[in-house]
Amino acid sequence: MSIPVIETERLLLRPLVPEDAEAVFQWTGDDRVTEYMNYSTYSSAQQVCEWLKNGSGNVWGFVRKSDGLLTGSGDIHPARSPEEADNGFWEFGYCFRYDCWNKGYCTEATRAMIKYAYECGARKFMAQHAVENPASGRVMEKCGLKFSGFGSYEKQDGSRVYRSKVYRGLWEDMADIYGDIF
Repeated sequence: MSIPVIETERLLLRPLVPEDAEAVFQWTGDDRVTEYMNYSTYSSAQQVCEWLKNGSGNVWGFVRKSDGLLTGSGDIHPARSPEEADNGFWEFGYCFRYDCWNKGYCTEATRAMIKYAYECGARKFMAQHAVENPASGRVMEKCGLKFSGFGSYEKQDGSRVYRSKVYRGLWEDMADIYGDIF
């Protein structure tokens, strides 16, 4: 599935491209940002460029419309867990530059991704965050999901396992907060 450009009040969600490597390195190379991500901190913009060339096909970049700053990235897709996928869940994730935290951009971008997935037929949504990262849980709640239990995930290189809080939502219970967001 190729992703479209989506416009929200303050953001433009667009596919990431290799030319974004330097900007993306602003968060993928920042230990404060990557601490709870499933990937390790990137060591160079070249490393980011390789990822952008080979593995970012369905990832949006979140561009602040006021000044064109690439603030973060995210994606939404059918759940990776066979059990969750069989039950029709779509999962999402996001990551933002440290200097863009606590400004509402994450909630705004995530709501746009969820609405897009709904328009593609998704009706069940899920996400999880490290227990030590409650701000991410607040974003999930603002997007209409509710805490449903504990889980775990690990870094791709196996260096750390996180205890997580899992959130789930059904569109029929979430739809009232979406209205006409874009």
